[in-house]
This record gives sequence, C-alpha cells and structure tokens, in this order.
Amino acid sequence: MWVDTHCHLDAGEFGARSAAVAEQAAAAGVGAIVIPAIARFNFDTVAQLARAVGNGVYALGIHPLFVPTAQESDLVALRAAVARAMDDPLFVGIGEIGLDFFVPQLKEPAMREKQELFLAEQLKLARDFALPVLLHVRRSQDIVLKHLRRIRVPGGIAHAFNGSFQQAEAYIGLGLHLGFGGAMTFPRALQIRRLASDLPLSSLVLETDAPDIAPAWRHPEVNTPDQIPRIGQTLAELRGMTPDQIASASTAAALAALPRLAHSGLAL
Repeated sequence: MWVDTHCHLDAGEFGARSAAVAEQAAAAGVGAIVIPAIARFNFDTVAQLARAVGNGVYALGIHPLFVPTAQESDLVALRAAVARAMDDPLFVGIGEIGLDFFVPQLKEPAMREKQELFLAEQLKLARDFALPVLLHVRRSQDIVLKHLRRIRVPGGIAHAFNGSFQQAEAYIGLGLHLGFGGAMTFPRALQIRRLASDLPLSSLVLETDAPDIAPAWRHPEVNTPDQIPRIGQTLAELRGMTPDQIASASTAAALAALPRLAHSGLAL
C-alpha cells in the first residue's frame, strides 16, 4: 500500500469527481490520501470529504496564500474546529500552514508579518494539541525553521521539499519528515533528485499535491493521487531499490510523521 501525504482532493479542478478520483487511487494501491484544509471556508469540506471516500483523512489549517483575506477570528475558529476533531479518527494534524515568500503580494513587509503571525499561532495550536504539521515552505526555509526551533511541535512534514541538504538535515533534526512528489520525476530537477537519493529513506514521504505539481509524464495536466505508485517507482530507481521496498518504507515514514494515521481505520 501507498500513502499520498498531501492531496487537495476538494479542489475545483476535480469538480464532482473527488470520490471517483479517490476510488481510482485506491484501485492503484493508495490506501490513504491526506486532505489538508486551506482556510476557514473548507474546514468542514475536507472533513466531510475524508468521511465520504474510503481512503481519506484530513488536516485543518490556514494556508499562507489565504492569509491575506484571513482574520484573527479564523484562528479562534480553527482552534475550536481542532478541539472538535480530536475525537475523529480521520483527523491527522494541522495543515496546510507555512510561509510563502514567492508570490509578490505575500512578500510585502506587512504581509510577511501577517504570515509569520498566522504560522506562529498555528504552530502553538499544534503544540498545544500534540499534533503534527503539514508545512508549505516556499522561498522561506530558514524563516520556517526559525519558528520551528522556537515553537516545538511533535513532527510533521515539510511538504514539496526543495531546500538545501543542510536545511533538510535541520528539518529532520527537529523531528520532521520531507515530502517528495512530482518535481522529483523531472530529470533536470537535479537538486531534488539528489536529495531524494541521499537523504535517510526513513525521513521521506510521498505526495502528489494534486491537482498541482504533476509528474513529468502528466505535466501540464491535472495531477491525481493515483500517480503515487509511479512517483514511488521514480524514487525506487533513484535509490536502487524495488517499488515494493519504497512502498513499505514510505508508508512507515508517513505513519511516523502522522501518528494518528495508524488509528484511522484505513488498511495500510
């Protein structure tokens, strides 16, 4: 079995096909799909979708791209939603949260400050409830690491990792795992492929970020979680291993990164 540790299954690109997309992934051997929230408006959506499909789990958080329109009252609502979700076996963590200093609007000083505030508050929430985090980190590796050193959380995943080897070691040292997906499948992505080859296998998890970051054979089409086994095959080739070995290792890593996944009732 495989785990897609990051998939926006509720995205508009899937329309009314979300359940069919999840079913197709299950048929391909993807036993769990982690569906992160992005803002207050879809907290209920991701929870309901996880319950509606046979292989879904979910996380709750406010994505940095939605921080510009978010209010501090949304953080209060998030804390309340997390408190309610703690009794739900399909709830696995806090996410998607983080920092994005790539989008021009988000690089403005006031918006950088607001992003950091929302990240810090959501890390505190993860710490208070002893939950792992799903981190969005774009052009902001060192700043995210600074916050993680100050506000210790019980693990999680630096999603779509594309930092340096030293930054990777820093995340691992803080107890986090690193997400690899479609970007790793492009032959010219030399740095990402080198990281995937050389970092400890126990620290790597697989993801699609569907509908985004389509693998080389799908680009520029919409990505889907049923691509995880073939993405895993790429990792197997990079490391000189078999796909079965990668399936086993990456699932073990996902369970270590997201401990509640083990109690979700999904067959992994």
